[in-house]
Amino acid sequence: MKKWFAVIGNPIAHSLSPYMHDTWLEEQHINASYIPVHVEEGKLEEAVNALKLLGCSGWNVTVPYKEAIIPFLDEVDNSAKGIGAVNTVVKTGDGRFVGYNTDGFGFIESLGPIDQTNRILIIGAGGAARGIAHAFKQLDFSHIAIANRTYANAKRLVEELQIGQAITLEEAEATIAQFDVIVHTTPQGMKNNTATLPIQLSQIKEHAIVADIVYNPLVTPFLEEAKKYNVRTVNGLGMLVHQGAIAFTYWNGVKPNTEQMVERLTEQLGGNYVNR
Repeated sequence: MKKWFAVIGNPIAHSLSPYMHDTWLEEQHINASYIPVHVEEGKLEEAVNALKLLGCSGWNVTVPYKEAIIPFLDEVDNSAKGIGAVNTVVKTGDGRFVGYNTDGFGFIESLGPIDQTNRILIIGAGGAARGIAHAFKQLDFSHIAIANRTYANAKRLVEELQIGQAITLEEAEATIAQFDVIVHTTPQGMKNNTATLPIQLSQIKEHAIVADIVYNPLVTPFLEEAKKYNVRTVNGLGMLVHQGAIAFTYWNGVKPNTEQMVERLTEQLGGNYVNR
């Protein structure tokens, strides 16, 4: 019987995942398909039961259901348990449904080769920052600082994850030369005005990596500012592709071509593929 996979969310029409996974399935000669499923508010449990009943082999979960889906699963992996959010569901050989979170690991893979001794600065203390910080912790990175406009939120996140240190945005800006990787996870600075950026980058370390989890636009104002300095910038498209690739590997036992997919999606979004 033909296998099928899905992504559930609300809204879901904008998702790039169906194109991405269907392309990979075709490239790997896997007889399966991947469909978007719009789940109305209040219908999540019914949707999950329907996916199970209809033989779905696994599915992705996007907003607003990453936290709410947990009670409807048989088990939650440590990658999701530590942050309280699931973005990938895997059907096991014995018919159980296990929740994973591939977002943080996907983001880290999108950065390319980095060393565990690198000093990491995460700007923001929301759900995305939590997932990325948790992934860094699981990969044994120990030099991590979390900076947020509301310091108390950064401190709470550090205490809950038992990782790194919390600092203010002012401290982050003053010490930015100490960091090898700067990760921006907030909506602050989306207006095309450097005055709205969470921190100024003029003292950034040469050859540092500056990343933004946003991929639309491909070059955010934060990355545009970073490009003025001798650093490598990474947008959020790689995170999307790599987290999807990890899910694909869980489901099918084979890793797809991520580099080519980033190029294809960059072209779809009207940009030129540049990794620098």
